[in-house]
Amino acid sequence: MKPIIELKNISKKYYEGKDNQLQVLNDVNLSIKSGEFVAIVGASGSGKSTLMNIIGLLDQPTNGQYFLDGADTSQQSQKNLSLIRGQKIGFVFQTFNLIGRINALKNVELPMLYTGAPPKQRAARAQQLLELVEMSDRAKHFPNELSGGQKQRVAIARAMVNDPSIILADEPTGALDSTTGRMIIDLFLELNRRHNKTVILITHDAEIASRAQRIITLKDGQIVGEERQ
Repeated sequence: MKPIIELKNISKKYYEGKDNQLQVLNDVNLSIKSGEFVAIVGASGSGKSTLMNIIGLLDQPTNGQYFLDGADTSQQSQKNLSLIRGQKIGFVFQTFNLIGRINALKNVELPMLYTGAPPKQRAARAQQLLELVEMSDRAKHFPNELSGGQKQRVAIARAMVNDPSIILADEPTGALDSTTGRMIIDLFLELNRRHNKTVILITHDAEIASRAQRIITLKDGQIVGEERQ
């Protein structure tokens, strides 16, 4: 099976050519197959979030090639990258990133606004996803009326609304207590196993990482270890 994600000799520098040049990623090679659950671990400053941003098409490498579904992303226009990101990748963040002035249902609908889907279709799909994450009874609640775990469930539903093949989760349990964090990881496992989503998870928590099929360890911008569960 061809990898859904393939990074070849990826490097990322900031302030390139200046006195304060910063090398964040250095010659990273990584292949991830469709349907895998992969955890990326490493100390603060190891390059985890930069790697996640490149995989998620939120940033571009300084050097190297990134193939997504076999297509070289460096050959795509910014407009096409934005379209690909919206169709193929769902994002979940530590801070939830929910919009406070709209309810849970409307938050889940948001990514569908950019697809041109009609209101009834958006609402039906959002309700379906809220049921999947066991939050349908909170559809009309606003973010400030939800617990941290409930907010993250809504955020996961939002990430799923356009039916992406890849879910990228950056420290999704970092703001949650350990019990709630385990419940959120159970939800990612369900998405991975029952819905065949490729899940890539950044975490500093060894217990959380141990739930993944593969653990990739980053140090100083390089992959220094890989463990299969």
